[in-house]
Amino acid sequence: MHPTANGPESRNGGSVSGAPYAAPRLVFWEATAGCNLECRHCRRLEVAKALSKRDLTTEQAEHCLIDGLAAVGRPVLVCSGGEPLLRRDLFELAAYARDRGLPIALATNGTLIDEPLAERIVQVGFERVAVSLDGAEAATHDAFRQQAGAFDGAVRALRRLRARGMSLQVNTTVTLHNLLELDAIYERVISEGVEAWHVFMFVPVGCGLQIPEDQQLAAEQYEAVLRRLSEWAAEGRLFVRATCAPQYYRILAQEGTLQRFQRGSKFATMTKGCLAGTGICFISHTGEVFPCGYLPVSSGNVARTPFADIWNRSAVFEALRDPDRLEGKCGACEFKRVCSGCRARAYAATGNYLTEEPCCAYTPRALHAGAGI
Repeated sequence: MHPTANGPESRNGGSVSGAPYAAPRLVFWEATAGCNLECRHCRRLEVAKALSKRDLTTEQAEHCLIDGLAAVGRPVLVCSGGEPLLRRDLFELAAYARDRGLPIALATNGTLIDEPLAERIVQVGFERVAVSLDGAEAATHDAFRQQAGAFDGAVRALRRLRARGMSLQVNTTVTLHNLLELDAIYERVISEGVEAWHVFMFVPVGCGLQIPEDQQLAAEQYEAVLRRLSEWAAEGRLFVRATCAPQYYRILAQEGTLQRFQRGSKFATMTKGCLAGTGICFISHTGEVFPCGYLPVSSGNVARTPFADIWNRSAVFEALRDPDRLEGKCGACEFKRVCSGCRARAYAATGNYLTEEPCCAYTPRALHAGAGI
């Protein structure tokens, strides 16, 4: 039976019978499902062009979501979407989160950020803004985002925010459409003066299911990209993180460089590979709590159940927190406590989020030994 429990009940205790589980480091909130773009890789299957009537209300966002997070600690609340800047009460909610002691960050496509909006973003207290760039040039980015002018809008947003001293991050999703541009994207990101480059290895969910397999990276290409990222990280010209790519941590461990990166600020700490349900979680625009934004297995809804109960008692989260529950190649791997494999990618491929990562080219030593290699 696949582990797809849908409620916060725990099978065998875990954090239920003992101390609460450590608070998440980052909580990603889909502030709204509405978006002004129709990106090819979007985690949502249906892209809403307008705000949804199912979005959490202002009161729900304050008392069910923000107060719920503050009750377990001080995780960074990352306001994402959709396009979060479409939400009319976003700045009111950001100020409320700050008052409750939560650090706040913003993830946006950047196209809506004019000069007045850039000033509001800085003044309300967002500590970092992440803007997406999926190509080194407009043609590549705009085709992926399916809107002319999206690249220029993103670059303008970066420059307007940079001029105001904002800490900046660029997010890039990798498929074959931009594989040959990664070197140029790296140089472009550095030239824009950002502090961090987060490279997302594509996970086939939502609209991304429509991207054909021949446009997705094979395991060997995936491995080559991660090794290239480790080289850029070692250069130290900016902070480089591979996201949705837990094998990156296995590679750093193999290279003996993992400890070098396991320190830094709340935005630059490297801990281990897949953090779904352990260091992070994702809360949808309706309040559903998922291990991450790409693993669509709900553990409850903050509008009905306190976040602390979901975080501490979810059977789904409990399973993800135990590397000995991993199956297949991941279960046999000597790096499973460093890496864990992408649980979302495993689920997308098989319906079982504990089985082996399908995009990993590494063969564990135990399997080499078992095969007599």
